[in-house]
Amino acid sequence: MASSSVPSLTVGYVPGVTPAKWARTWADRHPDIRLQLQAVDAADAAEAVRSGEMDVALLRPQADTSGVALIALYDETTVVVVPTDHLLTAADSVTVSDLDGEPMLLPLDDVVAWPTASGARVEHRPETVKDATELVAAGVGVLVVPQSLARLHHRKDLTYRPIADAPTCPVALAIPEGEQSALVAEFIGIVRGRKPSSSRGQAEPAPKRTAREKTLAKQAARAAAGKIARKPGPTKRGRG
Repeated sequence: MASSSVPSLTVGYVPGVTPAKWARTWADRHPDIRLQLQAVDAADAAEAVRSGEMDVALLRPQADTSGVALIALYDETTVVVVPTDHLLTAADSVTVSDLDGEPMLLPLDDVVAWPTASGARVEHRPETVKDATELVAAGVGVLVVPQSLARLHHRKDLTYRPIADAPTCPVALAIPEGEQSALVAEFIGIVRGRKPSSSRGQAEPAPKRTAREKTLAKQAARAAAGKIARKPGPTKRGRG
């Protein structure tokens, strides 16, 4: 969280998650309030919000998210990364059963919550998804990741295929638990697609009247006007 007197909001994001579209919207609506985007490792994102280092973070909720509230944003397709000449590239997508017998790389920063994944786990666990990608290129095994991570670590000698029946990989916005600041609340509105003119604090607009209701109202107004026009003036007394 920035300590400068200039108002700002610090947004963390884990590898593969792209906050660019929300940052553009923020810049359009609040050009005088700086939005600081900060990359953070998947394992550290929730703690960065808990400690106040970051105001909010875009993350995958497989890590420990105690002490923060989560707002679901979207789900990513789960894919398998393989060499370009691998048999699994014969089809546009694969199934879980297609992975049976494949050596599976499981990096230490794995973000796919899939404990029952098919395939034989490779005993060696690389440190990161990037390291695991290099091992895939070396023919050590295949790698299951969210599609955005496959794109992030793209290599010419590798490709990926969607796993049709695998669980998806959710992405969420982590915010501090409890009452939110005005800037955090505004960022929540942006990621949820709230329009600039909308606000939870504004009163609900009056419901629009139907054509019949408008006609009846006009008739009532004319009738009231006619009664006023026809109202007799004071009676003159005759001379005695």
